[in-house]
Amino acid sequence: MRCYSLLTLAILTLPPSQPAHATDQSRPQPLPIERQVPAARDIPYPGVIGLAVDATDVARGIFRVQERIPVPASGKFHLLYPQWLPGNHAPRGPIDDVAGLTISANGRPLDWRRDPVDVYAIQVDVPEGVQAIDLAFDYVSPVSSAQGRVVMTREMLSLQWNLTAFYPAGYFTRRIMVQPSVTLPAGWNFGTALEPLPGKTAGPIGFRPVDFETLVDSPMLAGRYFRQVQLGAKERLNIAADRPEELAATDAQLTAHRRLVEQAGKLFGGKHYDRYEFLLSISDRLGGIGLEHQRSSENGVATGYFTRWDEQTARRNLLPHEYTHSWNGKYRRGADLYTPDYSVPMRNSLLWVYEGQTQFWGYVLQARSGLVSADDTLASLAMIAAALDTRPGRQWRPLIDTTNDPIIAARRPQPWLSLQRSEDYYNEGMLVWLDTDMQLRELTGGRRSLDDFASAFFGARDGDLGILTYDFEDVVNALQAIAPFDWAAFLRERVDRTQSHAPLAGFARGGYRLVFAGEPTSFWRTEERRRKQADFSYSLGIVVDNSDKGIEQVIWDSPAFEAGLTNSDTLVALDGETFDSAELSQRIATAATTRKPIELLVRRGDQYRTVSIAYYGGNRYPRLERTGNAPGWLDQLLQPRK
Repeated sequence: MRCYSLLTLAILTLPPSQPAHATDQSRPQPLPIERQVPAARDIPYPGVIGLAVDATDVARGIFRVQERIPVPASGKFHLLYPQWLPGNHAPRGPIDDVAGLTISANGRPLDWRRDPVDVYAIQVDVPEGVQAIDLAFDYVSPVSSAQGRVVMTREMLSLQWNLTAFYPAGYFTRRIMVQPSVTLPAGWNFGTALEPLPGKTAGPIGFRPVDFETLVDSPMLAGRYFRQVQLGAKERLNIAADRPEELAATDAQLTAHRRLVEQAGKLFGGKHYDRYEFLLSISDRLGGIGLEHQRSSENGVATGYFTRWDEQTARRNLLPHEYTHSWNGKYRRGADLYTPDYSVPMRNSLLWVYEGQTQFWGYVLQARSGLVSADDTLASLAMIAAALDTRPGRQWRPLIDTTNDPIIAARRPQPWLSLQRSEDYYNEGMLVWLDTDMQLRELTGGRRSLDDFASAFFGARDGDLGILTYDFEDVVNALQAIAPFDWAAFLRERVDRTQSHAPLAGFARGGYRLVFAGEPTSFWRTEERRRKQADFSYSLGIVVDNSDKGIEQVIWDSPAFEAGLTNSDTLVALDGETFDSAELSQRIATAATTRKPIELLVRRGDQYRTVSIAYYGGNRYPRLERTGNAPGWLDQLLQPRK
């Protein structure tokens, strides 16, 4: 116990000194926040909105919009711009790119005001006798990646209708009807899940009316160099490319895509679309994307998808993942994620099902279809497992908390990814579901698996084009129906609680174990070349950009971390010679026997320093090693269904 003198105690008990002529401090009360925007009601909106988008200004990337909105009455009328976007799981509607907005009625301009609380809402005073108001504005899309995703180039465009439309507040978006049309550059072709109106061959392309929710869920891909390939009775691949040669897919490549549709059908059974459009952009100019929709998906990859097939292995996981979302995420959706309109905040507590199990089926379907070999799929799973198992952030942050990352972090660059974690509900969620699959097999002697869950939970009600929500108990009950077990405790332990290691038990049950070797898998090398990086995550604890020698990531508590390296550093020299990643790999290998520290000259800004790393553990690259002589359940999981 600490003792104080009487003098000290006296000083400590003196009242705070007051300045001469002291007056009471001003202490205002905040103004109340009053929401003026009406809440959505599940009633039909009177009339049909007309939406016309001119997408011909490809040189400047500008969408010019004309929108006629019927109004139910005179007086205050509120319009909303989509804010909480499906598939983004976050408030990312780019209202800052809406410019030049004017509103008129019967040819006369009307004043509008942005709501002081909800900046995605605008208020218009509608005069007596007015039946509709006319909006005109430009959506000035980003022209460089520094401004956002580029959605229009001279060769192609990605039209997401939510970027180019306001909608009336006070109604469920599924009760607001819209008749859209678009004008494209001459000679361009397009793909979309919307149904074009018959008969017209030139000028604006009109579509049959749909509700606003379906409109937002039905983007368009259009391009100068365009190809369509039928993959199934209801499924079509739409390809736009920077150059016509990028459209040249071989028969074997297209067969693998057809098998994707076939294997997904065998897995889920029922389908929740009348038609499905894969929208695939192959471009180094249009921004990349992977975004799910119920009757289509947006898939944006760099050039070489077909023409450099062997170099693009990892990219071929994109279509299986987004296609799976038609069942998981779009048709079946967490109840707290579904919202009546795009102004209501989304709650993401079940993203470990929405994205985690979709990630699981994406990898399974890439192997079953032949888009990616089983060996490369196993190598990819090993990379994922190793990254998660060595991520110290898992010791303070449970998996469930990462479902908030779309809102918290919004995919901004992070200084210490391994400590902070980032959307781990994708890959760690996948490992939870792999463990679940193997647990089902173990409980039933191999007779039942997560395939049974997929068909019962996601494939039910064939032909239902709506949205069927679920909660945690629904997931547990569906598993219980396949194999009785304490599934609630099983999932809560892996999802809600911190763990020192990733959930790797699924590999063990499936006949494999995660090991580290001195040489990487061929898939690892392919990924290093594609990403133009050298990955020393499990030795020194760094990932190096081979283009500029910058450090992209430092693993928390790794040898590199202990040496003071960060992802703002650039590697200038290794042991007195110009830095080279291949030489560093060799140096790591020889240090295991020479016991000589690795000397690096490092630059941060305009400062240089020498760093010595006493690491002697050799190169360490993850792979999955079979534990038995015969194929195990994991091998069976990746085999195509008959």
